[in-house]
Amino acid sequence: MKKSLLVIPISVLVHLGIINTALYLLTPVTYMTGSNVLYYNLVWLIITFSLNYYPTERRERFETNLGKYFKLLGLFGLSYFALYGFKDNGVYSFEYRASVYLVICFFCTVYRSLFYWLRRKYRLYGGNFRNVVVIGRDKNLKKIRRVFDQPELGYRYKGFFDDKPSVSPTYLGKMNDCFKYILENDVDYIYCIASKLSKKELEYLVTFADNNLKKLKIIPDNKEIFTRSMFIELYDTIPVLAMRKSPLEVEYAPIVKRTFDILFSSLVILTVLSWLTPLLFILMKFESKGPLFFKQKRHGVNRKAFWCYKFRSMAKNAAADTVMATKNDMRVTRIGRILRKTSIDELPQFINVFLGDMSVVGPRPHMESHTEMYETSIDKYLVRHFVKPGITGLAQIKGYRGEIIKKADIVNRIRFDIFYTESWSLGLDLSIIYLTVVNAVRGEEKAY
Repeated sequence: MKKSLLVIPISVLVHLGIINTALYLLTPVTYMTGSNVLYYNLVWLIITFSLNYYPTERRERFETNLGKYFKLLGLFGLSYFALYGFKDNGVYSFEYRASVYLVICFFCTVYRSLFYWLRRKYRLYGGNFRNVVVIGRDKNLKKIRRVFDQPELGYRYKGFFDDKPSVSPTYLGKMNDCFKYILENDVDYIYCIASKLSKKELEYLVTFADNNLKKLKIIPDNKEIFTRSMFIELYDTIPVLAMRKSPLEVEYAPIVKRTFDILFSSLVILTVLSWLTPLLFILMKFESKGPLFFKQKRHGVNRKAFWCYKFRSMAKNAAADTVMATKNDMRVTRIGRILRKTSIDELPQFINVFLGDMSVVGPRPHMESHTEMYETSIDKYLVRHFVKPGITGLAQIKGYRGEIIKKADIVNRIRFDIFYTESWSLGLDLSIIYLTVVNAVRGEEKAY
């Protein structure tokens, strides 16, 4: 498994476990007093969030960002002793409380050491790796190779492409050979030395990476290639421009978004689907034959297929998985028309959200046949698959929902989907949900 989303939640739980266990065993009187338990845990979470402590870069080691680590312990220590200043009951002496704090610091440091040791061992044995290639060759290649050649960092350097032939064993061919190689060898990251390529060649590389779910990183100069989500990483002393990064790639964001998805979907399942499902089952039986739920294979994050669930709104037909519904579609039942006008037919997708295949907000998932058609005909179409699909999305509230009549419909939908991936925030999600509810109340029929 190349990427684990469990590392940060486990680290949070371990740290909170160390703090709570130490305080419960060593200072049970004050630990169990009033709201002290809540205070200790909230203080730790607030400080780590403020310092952006938990997100770790691939190149980070134990000794990296030690200043941030000591700042974390210092701020927690001040908060820890401040509580006694407000609620000093004289049960424990200052020296004893200080020793408890040092015990917490000791075990947190042990865990930090163990974490980086285990991660290093795991990568040395071939886990959590990224395949990388470099396009172009100049004096910076040797410097960046020093980073790639450290196996504990988890890079697998496959070689470089350059129009000037080389006897180097890592020379893979001319630059035009890279595209086929990248697709056939499961390359994850493409590092490009900008000084070796023209602006047109760089633009083509950006498009190629976007359309094939590859991450492109450019070693400047940048030759006027910019995106809204461009950011700079440092490899030793070499600046590298990453062309596309979503706020959802920051480690806190997936946790926040997933927590919201679980809570929101659970609420809908318990308060709405629990009674609506049997009611619709009875009503549908009176009108048409067929199952209550309609399921369809759609593409999700990283183009992975999943079963997407809806309340059935059409009579059973052979074209359900290939032909998108249209306005006044004769396949739609009387009950189905009501369901579609109010978007009630989409409610079973909260089950998809709860299971983790979808999010409440994100780019709408398309049928497999449509993905296969648009990924070759619509530029940057696959960028939307960097994030989980959603029940609703920015494109939908901006009017690009339903039947695709002309090319501009899908082009504008993709434009808003990409903007969403580059601009995500919890506030944006909440505003999209609100406007979706407003549109549903208005009863605009849709067909996606």
